[in-house]
Amino acid sequence: MSKLNLQDSFIEFCKKNSFEKNNHQIEIVNLLDQFLHPKKTFFKNLFINKNKFCFYLHGNVGVGKTMILNFIYDQLKIEKKRLHFNEFMISFHDFRHNKKDDNSIHSFVKNLKKKYELIYLDEFQVTNIVDAMILGKLFEVIFTEKIKIIITTNTKLNELYKDGLQREQFLPFISIIRENSVQKELLLKNDYRLKDLANEQRIFYPLNESSLFKINQTFREFTRDKKKEKKKITTKGRDFIIDNFYDGVFRIKFKELCDENLGSEDYINIANITDHIFIEEIPMFNENNSNQQLRFITLVDILYEKKIFLTLSLANNLNSLGSSKKHFEIFKRTLSRLFEMTKIL
Repeated sequence: MSKLNLQDSFIEFCKKNSFEKNNHQIEIVNLLDQFLHPKKTFFKNLFINKNKFCFYLHGNVGVGKTMILNFIYDQLKIEKKRLHFNEFMISFHDFRHNKKDDNSIHSFVKNLKKKYELIYLDEFQVTNIVDAMILGKLFEVIFTEKIKIIITTNTKLNELYKDGLQREQFLPFISIIRENSVQKELLLKNDYRLKDLANEQRIFYPLNESSLFKINQTFREFTRDKKKEKKKITTKGRDFIIDNFYDGVFRIKFKELCDENLGSEDYINIANITDHIFIEEIPMFNENNSNQQLRFITLVDILYEKKIFLTLSLANNLNSLGSSKKHFEIFKRTLSRLFEMTKIL
C-alpha cells in the first residue's frame, strides 16, 4: 500500500466540504493510517503492528464512522472492496451454495485473496444464527490469508450478537477478532446528521386523512410527467411486484416490505432500481412486531448505503416510534439515518 498523508488530506477534505474539524475523527484517521501502513515505532502507546489484520471501529450513530472510512477508502490506490456487511454475507452464502463442498470457506477466501488486499465492511451486525455460526471459521481463514479487514459498527465487540441463539458458538469469532484487531471507539457528543434538519423533512404523521392528502400531493409532485409502470423483481425465485413505479420513484406500504418474508438480498435488488421510495403506514414498534422492525432496520441500512431518498408516513414522529427491547439500541442508528434520508432534495 502506498504511503499517504491521510491526516492532511482529511483536514483538507473537511474544509472543502464545510465539515467541522474534529480531533477525535483526526485521531481515528491517524490510527487507520498506521494500521494500513505499519512501521516500527518506540512510542509506548502505539499498539498497531504488522500482526493486526483488522481495524474494528465502533461508536454511536452519526459520529462520522462511515464518512471517515469512505474518505480513506477513496484515497487508497490498492485492490480493495467496499461492502455492506449484509452484501458480504450474501455473497458468501451464494458462493457456498454454488460450490457445495466441505472446503467452500477456504475456496471463498482464496477467491477474495486473488482480487483484494483490503475489504471494508460497513455496518457490521450479526442478527441471525446462520451467520453467527460461520463467522468464526470464515474470519480465521481470512486472517490466515492476511487479507486486511476494516469494520465499522455501532456495537462494541463483546456485545455483538448479545442474547442471540446459541451465542456460545459465536464466542470464538469474538476471540479471533480481539486477537487480530485494533479496536477503537469514535466518541462524539452530537449526531451531525440531525443538525439543521428540523425544517427539511419529508415526514408525515400521524396516519390520518391530512397526512394522506399531503403525501399524495408530494408523490404527485415527484412523479409529474413520469410514466407509470409495474415492476417485477425476482430474487432466487421470489417475485416482488411494485405497482406504482415512476422512473425510479415508487410508493409502497410498510407491511408490503416488512410483513412479508423478505431479506437483505430482496432489499438490495429493490434499491438497485430506485432512487426515491415513499413508504407509507409505518407503525409504532413494540414486542409484538419485533420481526417486522428488524426487517425495517435491515431495509433502511441498505437504502442508506445505496443513497436512496425517502418520504414517509408514520403513526408518530420518528423520535416517538417506540421499539422492541431487543432492537432498542440498534434502532437508534435507524432513526438517525431516517432523519438524513428524508432531508429535502
